[in-house]
This record gives sequence, C-alpha cells and structure tokens, in this order.
Amino acid sequence: MEPVRPNYGAIMVHLKKPYWVFLILLFTFVAVLTFQLSTKDILPFQFFGVTGSRKTSVTSGSDPVPDPGSCAGLLGEFPERKHVMSIKEFGGVGDGKTSNTAAFWKAIVHMQRFSNKGGGQLNVPKGKWLTGSFNLTSNFTLFLEDGAVILGSQDPKEWPVVEPLPSYGRGRERLGGRHISLIHGDGLTNVVITGQNGTIDGQGGMWWDLWQNRRLTHTRGHLVELMNSHNILISNLTFQNSPFWTIHPIYCSNVVIKGMTILAPLNAPNTDGIDPDSSTNVCIEDCYIESGDDLVAVKSGWDQYGIRVARPSSNIIVRRISGTTPTCSGVGIGSEMSGGISNVIIEDMNIWNSAAGVRIKTDKGRGGYIANITIKNITMERVKIPIMFSRGANDHPDYGWDPKAIPKIKGIFISNIMSLNSTKAPILAGIKGGSFEGLCFKNVTLLGLAPTAAWHCEFVSGCTNAVFPLPCPQLQNNGSSACCI
Repeated sequence: MEPVRPNYGAIMVHLKKPYWVFLILLFTFVAVLTFQLSTKDILPFQFFGVTGSRKTSVTSGSDPVPDPGSCAGLLGEFPERKHVMSIKEFGGVGDGKTSNTAAFWKAIVHMQRFSNKGGGQLNVPKGKWLTGSFNLTSNFTLFLEDGAVILGSQDPKEWPVVEPLPSYGRGRERLGGRHISLIHGDGLTNVVITGQNGTIDGQGGMWWDLWQNRRLTHTRGHLVELMNSHNILISNLTFQNSPFWTIHPIYCSNVVIKGMTILAPLNAPNTDGIDPDSSTNVCIEDCYIESGDDLVAVKSGWDQYGIRVARPSSNIIVRRISGTTPTCSGVGIGSEMSGGISNVIIEDMNIWNSAAGVRIKTDKGRGGYIANITIKNITMERVKIPIMFSRGANDHPDYGWDPKAIPKIKGIFISNIMSLNSTKAPILAGIKGGSFEGLCFKNVTLLGLAPTAAWHCEFVSGCTNAVFPLPCPQLQNNGSSACCI
C-alpha cells in the first residue's frame, strides 16, 4: 500500500470547535465599533521581511499560494520526505497497553540515517500507541494518521529527568532538574509534527495529582518541547492532557503552530496551550484551546537566569485563537520575561468564560523589557478582567534574584476590543520605580460592568481614544487626536 504522505501545500486548518456561537457577538461588535482601516493600522514592525501578508509555501512540488491572512510562509519549502516507514515496522503495537518506547527510539535512530538523503517520515497508523519520552531528529516528519493516538506513559521513569533550562536555572516547579517532554528535540532543523487530525495524549492526570498532593519531586514534563531548533511546523493535530505546558518551543527560530486543537481539563494545573519562550519568528494561528492556564503565553526566562542568558522572544504573531481558561488569560506576556519580549502581534481572538482576556505579567527581579506589543481585534464574553497588567506574585527561582532588576514596559498598543459581561474594569498595575509608559488604548468597549466599576491604574502612563467606560486619570489624553500614533 502506498505510504501516507502529507501534502504540505494543503495542510488544512481544522478547528474542532465551531465559530458560529460567536456570530451574535461579532454582529454586536461591528455595531458598536467602526473600524478605521488606514495607514495607522499598518503593522508597527516588519515581520519576516514583509508587512501584512506573506505567501504560504509550506509546500513541495507546487507554486506557493498567496494567503494574506497567514504568517505560515516563513518556513519556505519542505521537500517531500524520501523515506517513509510505519511504527509497525519497528515492532510497534497499537493496543493502548503495550509500551512502544523502544519502538519509537528504534524508529528515530533508523530515520537519522536519512537526514541528508531527503529526510525521513515516521507514520503512526490508527490505534493507541503507548510510549515514554522519545527524541526527534532533523529533516524529519512525525505523521499521525486518522485515528492514531499517541499515549504518554504512566510510568514516571519513562519521562527521564534532564538538566534545567539555562534561562530558568532550575525546574520551574521544583529545584534541580525537570522531567523531559513526551516528544522532545534539541538542536534540530526542518522538523514537522502533523497528520490527519491524530491525537497526542499526555495522560497528565497522574502528574496533576502529584502536583496537587505536593508529592512532585521534579518539575513536570511538557507534551512537546523543542530546543535550539530551526524551521519547525506543528499542525493539524489534537494535543491533550499535557502534564505541564503543552507546546514549548524554547531558543528556537522559524516556528509555525497552525490548525491545532489543544485540550486539558479546565482545572488541570499549569496546562498552558502554547508558550513560545526565548524564540524568534514564531507564527501561531487558527487554533482552538481549552486549558487550566494561559491559552498562549510568550516568555523569555526567569529572573537572574533569564537576564544572564539574554535570549529574547521577538517577531511573534498570534492570530485567530479561540478558547477558554477559567483560571488564567487568553493571551499572556510573561511573567517569565527577563530576556526581553518585543515585536509581538496578537489579533483576531475569541475568548470566553475566562479569568482574564489580555494580561501582561511582570515583577520585581524580572528585569528585561516588554516593548512594541500590538493587541487588536479581540472579542470576549464573560471574561472577568478583560485587560490586566499584574505584578507582585513573589515568584522567584531562588534567593539570588535582584530586587533592583525592574522590567521596562513601553509601546503597548491595544485596540478594537469588545468585552461583554465582564465583572471588573481593567487593572493596570505597574511597579514603583519602573517604566510603564507608552500605553495606548483605542476603540475599547467593555459592556456589562456595574456602574461603579472603574479602571485601576498604578505607576503607568499613556493615552486612550474611544474607550468605554472612561479610563483612569493616568491615561491622560482621552479623545485626543494625537493619541496612539
């Protein structure tokens, strides 16, 4: 039988939750706001050498198709893999009970020999494939066929403990090392994780129980983590029940995460959806996420370790993300931002039944900077706090953090926001002695608040235009024609 090969030119956006429930909200949004499309709306920085649009060329053997609504074209062309094999050929058994850890390792070692010979592709057919952690290789595609489910092992020993990340200095939850991710890679180039809507299930319940019962010895592993890697595509799959953060590219460049469904129980601790960390040129689009933490969080290292490593996150686009998180935010910047975060565009998001909509998180000791952030065209429903700048979590890796390391925040552009049935007005909490300036709020409408609800602002400065309810005095230029240019 002809082996299954992905058509990279036609990797489809397959969101498993319908958008029709937001049509009423969308019509309300249009009725309240009149969007002014002018030169003021041009992206504030050039992303991958273009502004506004890019041809999609995650393809092979055909001309790229113009898609002005996608940033996925940054990856260029992926050649068709010349060597395609099935996990069954390496002794894999898809019964949901037999361990396939050895089969996956054997398959990856075999595929390494084709890295410079057109690349290799490992197909995972229909079935339930139980496995511990395994590493990927360069010029490689992991392809999950329709009905394929990769299950994370319930034996913690099959998630080995590895060294902490340099920009964190220790495990994020516990001192010392951390459990490796279920699917891992370090120093790779041209890696694809995709398929026909297959599933990778971390079976994280065991890990959540360990955390909640204070019996966790080392920091939980991610579902997928790629480090120091270039040209990464993750698309058209369902990732669910991650022990910790679900997708974590760190120290990476040219990363596309597209058409994903990411699921976790809404009370599952720290199950962030997608967390680009100290990475550049990242495109996240067309995903549906339900989680017990931030849907998307941009990070860049933790306190003195992040300052020392100095690997920023920059040139990041997050667009067309929908989802819910009752404990955290639809999109977060930080709080681990000590290496710096800049040139981020977040647009066209739908967020509902969540604790916060847009959140920028900092603290004393973080240092670093957050600059040139554009957040626009966001609709929210039943989001408690639609816009939030928070501080003071007292969350530090050890006693070596520097209380004089104050983050600098400048150039935050927030526009075209519609929130229905929120319970609190925005909270903008800067840090005394810090620099939180150049904040712009334009066309922001928050409906359903109590008449007494008021913005709360400390140690921030900026301006507003067409904002309801009226903002705090620190945002002085309400209605000024010079605001937000």
